[in-house]
Amino acid sequence: MDIKEKKQLEITAMKIRMGVIEGTFNAKSGHPGGSLSLTDILTYLYFKEMDIDPKYPKWEDRDRFVLSKGHAAPGLYSTLAHRGFFPVEHLKTLRKTDSDLQGHPNMHYTPGVDMSTGSLGQGISTAVGMALGAKRAGKSFRVFAALGDGELGEGQVWEAAMFAAAKGLDNLIVFVDNNNLQIDGTVEEVNSPYPINEKFSAFGFEVIEIDGHSFDEIEAAVNKAKTVKGRPIAIIAKTVKGKGVSFMENRCEWHGTAPNAEQYELAMSELKTKLQDLEENANG
Repeated sequence: MDIKEKKQLEITAMKIRMGVIEGTFNAKSGHPGGSLSLTDILTYLYFKEMDIDPKYPKWEDRDRFVLSKGHAAPGLYSTLAHRGFFPVEHLKTLRKTDSDLQGHPNMHYTPGVDMSTGSLGQGISTAVGMALGAKRAGKSFRVFAALGDGELGEGQVWEAAMFAAAKGLDNLIVFVDNNNLQIDGTVEEVNSPYPINEKFSAFGFEVIEIDGHSFDEIEAAVNKAKTVKGRPIAIIAKTVKGKGVSFMENRCEWHGTAPNAEQYELAMSELKTKLQDLEENANG
């Protein structure tokens, strides 16, 4: 990845983070922490990697993305908005009664959402079904999915993983957002999923471990995943919950808490300053 391209991705990611804060603040509810930890992965997939067209969100041969950790919808919505699936202004309607941006993704209402998710474990299962369907239909599109590390406590995740390996679904790339925090503590304290890498390997996956905030590492992992044949791929991404907003970082209370007016101003000021610095650096 050249420097100019990486700088543009960093700028885009910062704008997406601002959208997360904008949406959750206006909703007075939502999940900013896990949305912010996943932002760089979403940015890379939607702005660099995935074969998609916002003008034709139901294009049959598009790559698919399934947000298995569906509570991180603010992050997905902000990404879709900045990618052009719907106006960025719509982010302010998050969770409103008449909005098409509900608390969890709904494929029937929101342009660009490939699968309705929310109940943990079900998203990865449907992603596996999509990948199998592509294989049987002779289609070349790929299926990407994002799991939370806390979500790994769901038995359905491992049923899906076992099936994906049994069917040799090398068109399935699963990101695990390993920010090590869930709603009421660290994943180790609540129900440890570690060692995550060894578990996916034991279930027949090709495993790649990365820094989930490094675009270079995300790209290298995705490129390596494309070379894997006969087995699904799990990219274990070490991330920071609340990434980008200093007072939210590594704090489990920001799992499902929206910022109040004062916190909104602090967060947006910090993100705007970072965005300005990135833009000046890109033009310098």
